[in-house]
Amino acid sequence: METGRRAISRRSLLGSATAVAAACAASGIAGTRTAAAATAPPTSSPLWDEFRRNRYSHPQIPYVGRAGQRGGAHRFPRRPVVANVLAYGAKPDGSADAAPAINRAVAAVGERGGGTVHIPAGTYRIDDLIRIGHSNVVLKGAGSTRTKLYATKNLTELIGVYGSRYGGDKSSWSWAGGLIWLCPKGRWDSLTTAIKAKTWPFEGWTGNKRDEWRTLATVRPARRGDWCVTVPDASHLRRGQLVLLRLADDAGHTLLEHMAGGGAGPEAYVWDDKTKLTSYVPYEWPVRITAVKRNKVTFERPLPLDVRPEWDPRITTLVTPLTGSGVEGLTLEAMETPQSQHLLDKGYNGVTFQCAYDCWADDITVRHVDNGFGLVAASACTLRRTRVEGRGSHHPYFCREGSHDNLIEDFTIARRTVPAPANTQLHGINVEGLSSYNVWSRGNMEMGTFDTHRGMPFANVRTEITVNNNGRHGGDASAGPLYGARFTHWNVTVTNEQAGLIKIDQIAPYSATVAISAVREFDQIDVPDFSGTLGSRIEGYGQPGGVRPGNLYEAQRALRT
Repeated sequence: METGRRAISRRSLLGSATAVAAACAASGIAGTRTAAAATAPPTSSPLWDEFRRNRYSHPQIPYVGRAGQRGGAHRFPRRPVVANVLAYGAKPDGSADAAPAINRAVAAVGERGGGTVHIPAGTYRIDDLIRIGHSNVVLKGAGSTRTKLYATKNLTELIGVYGSRYGGDKSSWSWAGGLIWLCPKGRWDSLTTAIKAKTWPFEGWTGNKRDEWRTLATVRPARRGDWCVTVPDASHLRRGQLVLLRLADDAGHTLLEHMAGGGAGPEAYVWDDKTKLTSYVPYEWPVRITAVKRNKVTFERPLPLDVRPEWDPRITTLVTPLTGSGVEGLTLEAMETPQSQHLLDKGYNGVTFQCAYDCWADDITVRHVDNGFGLVAASACTLRRTRVEGRGSHHPYFCREGSHDNLIEDFTIARRTVPAPANTQLHGINVEGLSSYNVWSRGNMEMGTFDTHRGMPFANVRTEITVNNNGRHGGDASAGPLYGARFTHWNVTVTNEQAGLIKIDQIAPYSATVAISAVREFDQIDVPDFSGTLGSRIEGYGQPGGVRPGNLYEAQRALRT
């Protein structure tokens, strides 16, 4: 990380042309918001007007109008209650370990095809993690203020030490796993078997060694924003099928350049030594097929990237996914211990979704956790009315390993209840590892930051959020750029005026920074990864709440009707 005069100077030189062009192209209002502007009615955003005319392939703003479970459905499925954990022996007074009873109930319901497992009001001690490994299973408490699971052990104790596949002495429990872990049973078994054998696994949709897939169809060229692709042979494809669109990079790294927006800057960037970044490729995008007609295949979301022959585009299988499952109405409180030193977390983690699609969490609080809510190779999931509180967390929210099209809305990161120990780290709403088209909406962050954690995530949106911007981002240098193209920060109130990772017009390529507070640099100053003009836009600077629409995600949803 570069700090001080040298970093500021380089950033100023590389970003000045972009800043001037963006200021002229935007609303023309810059600087600190005046009292008059604060009370003025919002003005229509020129960028929004552009987007409405070109919603699926706008150069700076991604189309996220179908992010989340079932395309962002307002209501979650209501599955009938078919089990009560009390009937399986759980005690609601905290007097005995309730994890075996809860896990037996969840497994029994899953094996019968699904339904809701009810946890009545009370406090339930759990000395093991809770596993949801079958589709269409909902674990439902009586509400986050009435049902509490009190966790006494961490993932290191329960599963074992989890080293990093990238080497060093880091604990992968710093960014993986949960004490409530939604992951298909077969995938969870393979992951934990590998961890116990100390053969640190790949965590994504295609197995521990990334080879558990077969080709269903090759794909002919198509453009970002297309809803359909053409295949030479559609005989293995059907309506309703969940598949992977798989794009492999070529020797010239033109796929990575495309994810960064293309042009001279990405073409001049040195990709070959970014070994952690290149380990994330091929890019794998889970998506459900909505129609197959002769050789034409239609998806439930538009293509996230171009499809070009040089990237060997294929529609493939994936591991058996977890679909239609959720967790609702409870608090998970870990036994309070001091926060671990950076990257040495023991795994007092909250709720994690892995290889999950169309799943959800609703009305969930996690307390005293190392890491709060996780999305690991998870797609089309919704986290609604979630809250992280207590002694302070490393990653309150993490989104990694190729997680796409997720929605996190009405979320809170509460101010920590104890001071941070030395050598710990606070991030915030994290995204990394080529994760794309995710949305964070209507959030209140009393601490943390917009943690873009290298690994070149792209096309993500953060909108209508208030943040006390006091965290720091992370990311190994071998993971490459902080940002790919089409990051958008829209209507963000920064309560402490710190700029880092909020105002991104001078660092993120082909990005949009709209209606954020006036901010100033502080001690974490990043320089652009890409040289030359970034093609980014800034509008309504210093005017949070000053442009219409106020929430970019909800406005995109409204366009659907």
